[in-house]
Amino acid sequence: MDLSTLPLVGPLLHGGADLVAALTAALSPTTGSFAAAIAVVLLTLAVRAVLVPLSVLQVRAERDRRRLAPQLAALRKRHGKNAEQLQRAVQQLYTNEEVSPLAGCLPVLAQAPVLSLVYALFTHASIGGTANALLEATLVGVPLGHSLVVTLTSPLWVHAWVVVLLLAVLAVVVELSRRANLRWNPLPTPEPGAQVPGAATTVAIGRFAPFITVVFAAIAPLAAALYVVTSAAWTAGERAVLRRVIR
Repeated sequence: MDLSTLPLVGPLLHGGADLVAALTAALSPTTGSFAAAIAVVLLTLAVRAVLVPLSVLQVRAERDRRRLAPQLAALRKRHGKNAEQLQRAVQQLYTNEEVSPLAGCLPVLAQAPVLSLVYALFTHASIGGTANALLEATLVGVPLGHSLVVTLTSPLWVHAWVVVLLLAVLAVVVELSRRANLRWNPLPTPEPGAQVPGAATTVAIGRFAPFITVVFAAIAPLAAALYVVTSAAWTAGERAVLRRVIR
């Protein structure tokens, strides 16, 4: 299904394409062949800046979960054998503390449509039947519409290093973000001698799941990879700042 044919989505994608084209044209005299790539980065940063208030709400919800974690652990220990009683106790705790258990989900859901639209702009070869000129632009010889896989299997493989470099930067950002999240929200430490079913699987998923983003960026068009790298770096920096400011 072509998202650009939908009544509301189509005009938004057209507007985004026109904005990127205008940014590219404005940047071309000074940045040359890098103009389109820089335009992608600037548009991504602008969108993420607009979404900062939602990120603030998300970090506040994260702070509340962290604050209530010891009390939730105590409730689970006390009512662990009675699911209904545990649910009532947890709900009462949230009510007393004036915290919504869905507070962290709502900002994520609100951001998703916007970020999905931006991503669609960088992946659709055509928008409403018109070729997406952005994907025909190049970065160090690689068209923004080519993925790493396509680049490696084409005569342009000698320029694949630029995509590999982007993926390496993304992997570093993902790892730094994973470690920061663990420091902020450490995994619960089981009691000595306790056997926690699935604990090893949970740790493994937490260790490697974030790197799915890197795989995704490798098979996506280069324009989308630029978006993913920029967005991931913004998120890492934004979380670091907000976690210090919001107490």
